[in-house]
Amino acid sequence: MCGIWALFGSDGDISYQCNSVHKITHRGPDAFRIENIHYFSSCCLAFHRLAIVDDLCGMQPMRTFQHPYIYLIYNGEIYNFKELQKEFGFKQDTACDGEVIIHLYAKFGIERAARHLDGVFFFCLMDTANRKVYIGRDTFGVRPGFRVKTESGFLAVCSEAKGLVGLDIGNGASGTLGSGEIEAFPPGHVETYSLDTEGKAVLTETARFHKIGEPPAYNTFPVEIGTDIKKNVRELLTTAIRKRLMADVRVGCLLSGGLDSSLVTALVVQEARKMGIEYKIQTFSVGMEGSPDLEAAKKVSDFLVTEHHPLVFTPEQGINAVDDVIYHLESYDITTVRASVGMYLMAQYIKEKTNSTVILSGEGSDEIAMGYIYFHKAPSGEAASEDSLRLCNDLYMFDVLRADRSTAACGLEVRVPFLDHRFTNYYMKLPDSEKLPKDGIEKHLLRSAFSDQDLLPDGILWRPKEAFSDGISSVTKSWFEVLQSHIDVQINDEDLANAAATFPHNPPQTKEALYYRRIFEKNYPGCAGWIPYYWMPRWTQTTDPSARTLKHYK
Repeated sequence: MCGIWALFGSDGDISYQCNSVHKITHRGPDAFRIENIHYFSSCCLAFHRLAIVDDLCGMQPMRTFQHPYIYLIYNGEIYNFKELQKEFGFKQDTACDGEVIIHLYAKFGIERAARHLDGVFFFCLMDTANRKVYIGRDTFGVRPGFRVKTESGFLAVCSEAKGLVGLDIGNGASGTLGSGEIEAFPPGHVETYSLDTEGKAVLTETARFHKIGEPPAYNTFPVEIGTDIKKNVRELLTTAIRKRLMADVRVGCLLSGGLDSSLVTALVVQEARKMGIEYKIQTFSVGMEGSPDLEAAKKVSDFLVTEHHPLVFTPEQGINAVDDVIYHLESYDITTVRASVGMYLMAQYIKEKTNSTVILSGEGSDEIAMGYIYFHKAPSGEAASEDSLRLCNDLYMFDVLRADRSTAACGLEVRVPFLDHRFTNYYMKLPDSEKLPKDGIEKHLLRSAFSDQDLLPDGILWRPKEAFSDGISSVTKSWFEVLQSHIDVQINDEDLANAAATFPHNPPQTKEALYYRRIFEKNYPGCAGWIPYYWMPRWTQTTDPSARTLKHYK
């Protein structure tokens, strides 16, 4: 987890403009570097580092002796970098995973380079010899990225939008950057820009190098696929876990006690033992007093013998965190905010009280495996498959966004093995009948694939779906009810009645939605378009995203 920031074609004072990079210091608290590029006085690259791999030589902007004209800044992890070195005979100057991007680009060009990457990333590569700039982002958008491009040739890039909001673009006519000009970089794409003699950037090509559900172009970490579907699922997920244990720092797990995080944790413990990792895996759970997640997580921890850290927070602590959470999220989506509070408080605890830096989590499973409770109401297998793909395409605006920002806010790196390319390609191509809820149980295939493996207690493996923002709640009063009780006295009925006129895009329909929107607009005025819609269950009559409002849950 790091933070990147870059300017090209600036007419302003770069020494002043670069102050904006410090808005993302939390993403990389270990080191910082900012660099002007020789002969490109209107360009600048900056980097905040969280040191995970090659602490000695992994600083950025990165250059190599073999290709000194190429500058690279990136945030992410390339899990197959060693395999790519062997396959193509690359001689790396560092032990850093990201250096392979430079060598792939020099050999194949940017689009083929991106296709060879097994990992998650947001990068900006500058080729000074050919006066080119390239920006790329991983298939699911696990690592965040934003950019601004103007007709005057100004281009700005940043891991989080806050590093671009209010940026002085210095051309006199426009003044500070308009919020509406900041866009999320599309996942699975690379963009090519040409730089003129003044360093102005002109977009010349946009290419989609990979789509969700497609097989990856690389040949690394192969898994032999047979006729046994359950065995294939086990092998693919286990391989996804194993490659994500790549780190020079301690690895831990977020553990809610639900199926997804428990499976991830069990496989981490199993594979860490095989790899000779000597430390005990730290696990982390969060909830209010009486939370079913806390109870379930303890059962898993006891079974797996992890070093477990439960965090109990009060309603007051949760409410007090909402402003900071929305600032870090850069979102006002209702369920995203609710779920992020617990994750943010847990990340704070991990950073302050433990030495785990890389954290594995279960995001992505519900989208890939049709795990949300509302899939019980799907009118057909085809409709369920279409919605699964929709959810996957939008993950970068919802659950993946939550996982990244809640942890990065505290200088941690989250990894999400359920979004592994090989696993998702296989699982999403299975017949709908294999993926749909069965016998009243969602994710039946995933559960049954790991039954009789002695990996988890049956009560955990077959525990019904509980949304993270609900599982952290007390069984007597849900977290969303705590929030709504507090907000009800903060927002009056007249304000809610006028909300649609004030906020025509995604107009708030509830006091809770209006409360979050006001906080968001205070930090990011005019940026509501970053979220195209509020996340809500499909095929059901409800006005609240909480699964606890659905009949199936009750």
